[in-house]
Amino acid sequence: MGIAADAKLIAWSDHYSVGIHRIDAQHRTLVELINELHAAVVAGDGNEALAQMLEGVAAHVASHFATEETLMKKFDYPGYGWHKAEHERLMAHVKLAQEKTRANQTAFTPEVMTYLHRWLLGHIVNVDKRYTAHLKAAGVM
Repeated sequence: MGIAADAKLIAWSDHYSVGIHRIDAQHRTLVELINELHAAVVAGDGNEALAQMLEGVAAHVASHFATEETLMKKFDYPGYGWHKAEHERLMAHVKLAQEKTRANQTAFTPEVMTYLHRWLLGHIVNVDKRYTAHLKAAGVM
């Protein structure tokens, strides 16, 4: 029995909320984009369609990371350097997937989708939630 094309890879939960409205909205959008990419992979969509979807994911991730990093710098979050390095690691994976997709290589294996799933949720819960108290104390909501 295979996975249905409309099966979600990630189900949003309030457990993933960092309590900062704009960040939570961006996280929810990222979850939706990854779910759409997952559905396309499961449905067997071609590399051209996947490449286009991945461009959207990459653009949203870059914008989201810029939002977080701007807030962390503005409010002198002490973990900024480490957090930024985590962002750069994910972007390296996304860029590699983009290169493979453009070269018509298989970029979206179950392992890659599992990595995205685990990275995103692990990052939100274990990394992003670290800056929450700091930014909320500075008045960011």
